[in-house]
Amino acid sequence: MDMTLLVSKLPPVTRQDVDDAAARLKNWGRWGPDDEIGTLNFTTPDDVVKAASLVKKGRVMSLALAFDNTGPQGGKTKFPPVGRFNPIHLMLRTGTDAYSGVLDKRGIRSADDIVIMPMQCGTQWDGLGHIFFDNYMWNGYDCRLVSSFGAAKCGIEKTREKMAGRGVLLDVARHYKVDTLPDGFGITAAILDEVEKAQGVKVGRGDYLLIRTGQMEAKMAEGNWDFYSGGDAPGLAFDTLDWLHAKQVAAVATDTWGVEVRPNQSEAAGLNQPWHWLCIPILGLTMGEIFFLKELAKDCDEDRVYEFMFVAPALPVTGAVGSPANPLAIK
Repeated sequence: MDMTLLVSKLPPVTRQDVDDAAARLKNWGRWGPDDEIGTLNFTTPDDVVKAASLVKKGRVMSLALAFDNTGPQGGKTKFPPVGRFNPIHLMLRTGTDAYSGVLDKRGIRSADDIVIMPMQCGTQWDGLGHIFFDNYMWNGYDCRLVSSFGAAKCGIEKTREKMAGRGVLLDVARHYKVDTLPDGFGITAAILDEVEKAQGVKVGRGDYLLIRTGQMEAKMAEGNWDFYSGGDAPGLAFDTLDWLHAKQVAAVATDTWGVEVRPNQSEAAGLNQPWHWLCIPILGLTMGEIFFLKELAKDCDEDRVYEFMFVAPALPVTGAVGSPANPLAIK
């Protein structure tokens, strides 16, 4: 298949298209006027029980990159600086200190450390206070409720008992028999349907949907993260918002920096990342970015089982608009 031809077929998206989609897909009030977790409500206790029954061989796979100074914020980027950098790990007390006789007041020989890092510098969840539609956040809350003190509404800590359920992998790159989809490759709703059918799996209400493009693995093979953060990428096309809304997924995540295709379909209209504008504040759909899917994809290809128990809690940092995570796929 000529991938560039498929990219060129994506229709442009205008501000009117965005406004129309916002009116069509708005979930505000769906779970009441005080809701702060959006589509995570789709996953029920029964869904979690059923997801646990998917564990057959006891294999646990982490979908996280290591949080260290080799992370994805270290490359060249087209994206204007937003203060993100790779984690800075510092030791407060070390074994060398203990060996040399430097002890704490209790005489305990130990080590301690701290980490300084942006909440969204690596494998992470975007919270519902992260993106605004005009002056509003999820469920119609005023965007000014996110202040220098943090998010008074929709803070990531509100999800502390979520992020567990049935996970489903749609391996788009493997479906097209390529190591990585090219930058600008828009994964449309029709493609998601096609991959579902080919893999013999159905995405449904309350699922945690993972989509592999192969981009992360390509960057790791190159030995650098140049233009990964904020750069061009394969990703979800604008029409997948309707697909995700109809499927009633709990959350969606990919192996790219921003989930949606870049360059996107609206840049000619002067809009930047309109998929984000609707996904988070309008649908209330939590999204995950920078997920490491290589090992999971290999395992799914080998046993032809694309569903699994998924557990990926956010850190309950009060008022945070995103959180690092160590997502686990358990089969």
